[in-house]
Amino acid sequence: MTPNPLLPDLTARAIAAAHSRTSACPCGTTVTLAERPDATVVRHADTVAKAHAPGITVTDLAPRLATATHLPEIFLPPLTTRPVDLHDRRVSLWPYGTPVDPEDPDAAPWEAAATLLAHLHRTPAPTPLPPMRGPAKAALALSRLRATTEGGPAAAVRRAWDALPSWARDEAPQPDTATLCHGDLHLGQLVRYPAPDGPWRLIDVDDLGVGVPAWDLGRPAAWYACGLLPPEEWKRFLAAYRAGGGPAVPADGDPWPALDVPARALTAQTAARAITKAVAERRDLDEVEQALVDACDRMASVPPELVREPAK
Repeated sequence: MTPNPLLPDLTARAIAAAHSRTSACPCGTTVTLAERPDATVVRHADTVAKAHAPGITVTDLAPRLATATHLPEIFLPPLTTRPVDLHDRRVSLWPYGTPVDPEDPDAAPWEAAATLLAHLHRTPAPTPLPPMRGPAKAALALSRLRATTEGGPAAAVRRAWDALPSWARDEAPQPDTATLCHGDLHLGQLVRYPAPDGPWRLIDVDDLGVGVPAWDLGRPAAWYACGLLPPEEWKRFLAAYRAGGGPAVPADGDPWPALDVPARALTAQTAARAITKAVAERRDLDEVEQALVDACDRMASVPPELVREPAK
């Protein structure tokens, strides 16, 4: 594997920030938490440095960092609202929070995630923000799929995607331009802060913005619809969101008319990523990946219901 030229300097930033915060830094605890094309994340002691995706500008990131600072009861607060430049990437600094344990699914904080979302969706944006980036990221996944392969499973995913309304494909403005949304909600976006066992907080502000709040419920809804999330866990999540007064779904009754389009879009996005990855690795789809493609095949044969385009 080619060495990441960003990693040594990012590590140095994390170490310097950690030492500036305390005179008792337990050196020797530097860990690379993530190393992907869209993010490199390094931890030293109780400080985390994140290099954001290429192309992310200060203008993109600064208002999102400011929003997290203003909402410490919802988000992990950054150590600074002004990102620094490193190798043509924007870098933000954060305190360390304890992530969800992937080896303990029974302890998954579905209620905490839903409660935080409900609170977020009911909170006015404390600073002007761009649209949340969920639809744009889904459209990017489909664009990469088209560049990778045309036939086989990809065809079902493209049919499901093409049936969606234009706003969900990032081809028109979102119908809601005021509600504060996370934009990429899953259990990997929660940490306990202060570590190790403080209250749960949301992380990752890269896609934060205003838009359709149902999008933030779309991934667990999609997993439930695909049979990948047990019904009891889905019910716990939905009940907690409603108990928190979340506006994305009605307070009672069938939530699916509000969730149908986001769940379809996120199913197509996840399936597209799965196919692209499998093609790159020259392997067949695994069982979970095939379940997502099968869901897209079913969706393509049943048009979305109650789809609302932006007002003309």
